Amino acid sequence: MEYRIQEVSRKLQVPRSTIRYWETEFSELVKPGRTDGGQRRYSEKDIDNLIQIKKILHNKNRSIDQAKRLLKIGNADIGRIDWKNQTILLTGGTGSFGKHFCRIMLQNYHPKVIRIYSRDELKQHEMRQKFGDEYVRYFIGDVRDPDRLKRAMEGVDIVVHAAALKQVPSCEYNPFEAVKTNIHGAQNVIDAAIDTGVKKVIALSTDKAVNPVNLYGATKLCAEKIFVQGNAYSGPRGTRFCCVRYGNVIGSRGSVIPLFREQKKTGKITVTDQRMTRFWITLDQAVELVINALCHMQGGEIFVPRIPSMKVMDLAKAIARDCDIDVIGIRPGEKLHEALITEEEGRNTVAYNGMYVIMPDRSWWERQNYKKGSRVSEGFVYTSNKNDEWLTVEDLREIIYGSSTVEEDSISKFVSAIHQLNEKVILNALNSEEHMPEAHSR
Repeated sequence: MEYRIQEVSRKLQVPRSTIRYWETEFSELVKPGRTDGGQRRYSEKDIDNLIQIKKILHNKNRSIDQAKRLLKIGNADIGRIDWKNQTILLTGGTGSFGKHFCRIMLQNYHPKVIRIYSRDELKQHEMRQKFGDEYVRYFIGDVRDPDRLKRAMEGVDIVVHAAALKQVPSCEYNPFEAVKTNIHGAQNVIDAAIDTGVKKVIALSTDKAVNPVNLYGATKLCAEKIFVQGNAYSGPRGTRFCCVRYGNVIGSRGSVIPLFREQKKTGKITVTDQRMTRFWITLDQAVELVINALCHMQGGEIFVPRIPSMKVMDLAKAIARDCDIDVIGIRPGEKLHEALITEEEGRNTVAYNGMYVIMPDRSWWERQNYKKGSRVSEGFVYTSNKNDEWLTVEDLREIIYGSSTVEEDSISKFVSAIHQLNEKVILNALNSEEHMPEAHSR
């Protein structure tokens, strides 16, 4: 059935001039036909879209630009990022994640260029030796320097914010420095991204931001909060912000595996508490999580991977089963168990595409994506001691050493086996999602 503009005006209770204006501004959504005499004829679909436009503009007092974004079917870029035309800035790009991110992106996605932004001249030189400078650029700079950040972001499409002071004891001993880098630096990234018209910004966070017990975790919690709220600060300019949150990364600097291997030579392994559990994720998975989040993000989400847990005592036994284990006591700011999603966050969480998505509980949030996501159960929490998937001592021993007596390649075996086990976790998760209630828009 078709309707004349007078009929549409009566249905919507708005002037005809307003309908014509909306037709111009939302030409992809409102496409009336024309009679031989040039008169408009609106379809049922046109009217449905006009009703949605009125609801957003009049009832929710949103701007035209905000309405245009909200009325897209999900995120316009979902699953379809044209990486070959993307310029990416990577803060803290000389760290473990940054180097791995560069390798994966250059091998598999071929972005237009990656700009490495860090204050470490030597590590940038080492990266230049490895990656060259045809598709990678190297910017010396600190996230504490807003002017340098703004210059580095000119012409950038995507920002991956990995720069941070991360060592818990160092942050405890140098609290002001941790605040300057992790909180003020995050604010500088947000301001520079908005001012230069960056499309998407994703910040790397940590399990230690959940119910923080140390200064590092507290600063990362603040960073998460301001990145989520940065979407409101951006307003009609269109820059979108989100976070990824994960735990210990195998192969990163400070990983416990190299420590245990080194201690094994002395015949004694040190563990802070026998009850301790941890989530584990590989660098490959961390990079994959960031890429998936960039493809699916609408702005304001926190993305959490679904990964197995292990007991630290089991890891120590698997690496050095004949060694003595010395329990030295929990360190200041250390947790017995990791948490990635709290019960409060669980109320706004969906299981989606093999990961969890924590959606913002904010007035500006208008959910468009994750329609096929499944609500998690009432009272859901995601902690390392209450995980559904565990690595046993036997699993870890086979992962690290396999059937070989040679231990030189144990880390690579460990990483490979973790990937296989995590694939099982994801498959189980995806299967379980089919039996969960479908999530509905808030």
